[in-house]
Amino acid sequence: MESLKAIFWKPDPAVQLRKCNALLRKNARELDRHMQSLRLLETKTKKMILDTSNSKSNSSAQQTRILARELVRIRRQSSRLATSKAQLQSVGMQVNEAFSVRKIEGSIKASTSVMKDVNSLVRLPELTGTMRELSMELVRAGIIEEMIADSLPDDALEEDDEEVETEVGKILGEIMGGKLAQTGTVPSQLEKEEEVEEGSEMALEDMRERLEALKS
Repeated sequence: MESLKAIFWKPDPAVQLRKCNALLRKNARELDRHMQSLRLLETKTKKMILDTSNSKSNSSAQQTRILARELVRIRRQSSRLATSKAQLQSVGMQVNEAFSVRKIEGSIKASTSVMKDVNSLVRLPELTGTMRELSMELVRAGIIEEMIADSLPDDALEEDDEEVETEVGKILGEIMGGKLAQTGTVPSQLEKEEEVEEGSEMALEDMRERLEALKS
């Protein structure tokens, strides 16, 4: 019956709006879930930094810096998700406004602003699946046009080493307080690389495995 209605009648705007709002809420819940996971991971990584800095291992300084770099990535991802949530809220307001205009004027125009935000959100790994559903519904409603590439461009994944190192220094100062002033600056990974012995390399590998386990 529904398929026959779709052939002979245009979609009911009220039904379309309810569906779009349901998909918007679904995506918001996905973002909240990922952001909560990142908050927990940030707390665990901070604890690991403190635990490692108190270790008497020869490679503790290098391990601490590796963990600090990981914390930089976690915080950057949290920031990206917070921005994405604001974009999603903006999409929601514009979608509801578009349907209100449609109710008054009887027509709807594709929005380049919504198109831009939706295209950005579809390319976010955490929302690729659920955002695709929403984008298809918005296309059917005439609010946006057909979506294009849904993968993040390579340059969006690149990291500026100098910026990361600056943030690492800030994080170590923030978490370890005055301890660095007493023990000296934690050497960078490149400075320590040639000095790490076989046993230290095994410890570093174990540290990376622990971080991966925390992420999963």
